[in-house]
This record gives sequence, structure tokens and C-alpha cells, in this order.
Amino acid sequence: MIDVVAERSALGGLERWLHDPSVTEIMVNAGHDIWVERHGALHHVGQMRPATLLAAVEHMLAPVGRRLDRSHPTVDARLPDGARLCAAIPPVAVDGPCLTIRRFPSRRLTVDAFASASIAGLVRQLVRQRCNVVISGATSSGKTTLLDAMAHEVAGHERLITLEDVAELRLDHPHVVRLETREATPDGVGEVTLAHLLRAALRMRPDRLLVGEVRGSEAMQLLQALNTGHDGSLCTVHANSAADALDRLAALVLQAGDGWPLAAVHRLVARAVDVVVHVERRPEGVRAVAEVVEVQPTLRRSAPVVRALVDGDTVIDALTRVRR
Repeated sequence: MIDVVAERSALGGLERWLHDPSVTEIMVNAGHDIWVERHGALHHVGQMRPATLLAAVEHMLAPVGRRLDRSHPTVDARLPDGARLCAAIPPVAVDGPCLTIRRFPSRRLTVDAFASASIAGLVRQLVRQRCNVVISGATSSGKTTLLDAMAHEVAGHERLITLEDVAELRLDHPHVVRLETREATPDGVGEVTLAHLLRAALRMRPDRLLVGEVRGSEAMQLLQALNTGHDGSLCTVHANSAADALDRLAALVLQAGDGWPLAAVHRLVARAVDVVVHVERRPEGVRAVAEVVEVQPTLRRSAPVVRALVDGDTVIDALTRVRR
């Protein structure tokens, strides 16, 4: 049922869930049905009208300088409180305007929230030993949150540079430079991609690079950077498993169109990435480390060889590949 009184507010009544600390995600489907995620479970909580949703989205986008109209029917933005907003309108959204707002917990999670004590200790060792780590997982599996938790294990004297499409990392670290991409605008302001930011970051004397999500041509530059002294860097990638994460990185390099043979790309991946940590969202809504594999700097049938370091909640083998 539509709450007509609540819809008269600037946010169309969505503020009741935006201000609820137990809500981690707010979704509006087709400008009508409102769903929220609490404690890992989805709940249908109400309805609103499409016009009200459009007005609420416009109100939320105004302070951040992003737009949503027929010439830009999708938008991805970081709200002032750090939440991430993604919205789409017709003709892209076939059934009506859609909105998703992902909120981050006010209490910062540590590595211990993702794994048993022994596996959490192994993950901390990856940071201390300056391993180049890829964090893989599906959408909303906790990749960025784990990246944030691992970054908090970095020594305070090291210089971190973060690169993200939409800045989500909230590092309480004394030496951080945060970079964020920018879309092209109708008035001629050019696009700034992750590849652009990565080239700039390499000139800023980083000790470690933290890339929010690798999904384009920046994969080649990142892998080359990991082989040229930027030990201990961290990034995330969408994948179904740790092994799939390595294949996805190779595919992104090939898509960049630089003409590299597949075997050479696999060698680059095997030498640049030390460990893949795969996270998953379990049926009960808990986000946890599912795999930790060490990448061997050798190939088997033109593909990187991996060695499992954990089984379930137990560490079964020692880390051997360290940078320092």
C-alpha cells in the first residue's frame, strides 16, 4: 500500500529505511515495490509511485553533481554519507524506474568477521608479507568490505592509493590518496576511467595500490604494475571462484586488444598475482571467505596453477609465495 503522507517528503518516504542502521540495501522495482535487506534477508516493505521515486532520486543526486535523464538513463553515484546509489529509468528500465542503494555498516568490520581465527590470521599474513591479492566473488558477496578490512592491516607509514569507479572504501589510515572515476558530461567534460587513474597513481609514489573493481582495460596496466615493485597491492574482481578470477583477469587483458598471445597473458597473471581470496554470500546471508589459493608462477596447459591454502574453516597449507 502506498503511504501518501510519507511520499510528500523530499525522499518520498525512503528516509525511514535510509536512517535504519539495520538496513544494508534498499531496492525499488519498477518505481513501485520497495524491498530492503536486513541481516542478509530481503523484505518487501511498501510501495511508492514512479513519479515520487524519480523526484527522490533527483533530490539525492543534486548534491553529488550526477544526472539521470533520457540522455543518461543510468547513474552510479556515491551519496554524501558514503552509500552507493544505482538507478535506471526507461527505456533502459523496461517496467519503470528502478533504484538500488547499498549502505555500509556504521561499524567497520574486521578480517575476523569473514573467517575463522586461523583463516583470518592467514589473511593478515598476506598483508604483512606484501602479497599481491585478488579478492573475488559475486555481486554483494562482501568483496569491497573485505578489501577495506585488509587495508586496515597495512602499516601506518605506507602510502596507499585507492582507485574506484564509485568511492566506497573508508580507510582510517594516516596516508591515503583516494581517486574516483568520472563519466563524460554533455557539456564536453571528458571521461576519466580507471585506466586513466591508474596511470596517474603510478606517478604518485604508491606503496600499495587498492583497486575497487577490475573490469576493463585497466587490468593490463594493473598486472604490469604488480610486477614492477608495487608489492602488497589489493584489488577485487567479479568471479564465481578463485580459479575463475584468474581466467577473468586474463580475459580482460585479451579484450584490451593489445595482441598478446594467451600463453603470455597467463604468464603475466601468474607472476603478478600471488593469492586469490574468494568470498561468498551464504544462504543465511553471512559473507565469508570460501577459498584462499596461492598462485604458482608456472603454467599447466597454458593456465596458472593454484594451490589451496584452506579447506572449510581450516588452514591446510602454509603460504610460500611472499614478496618481502
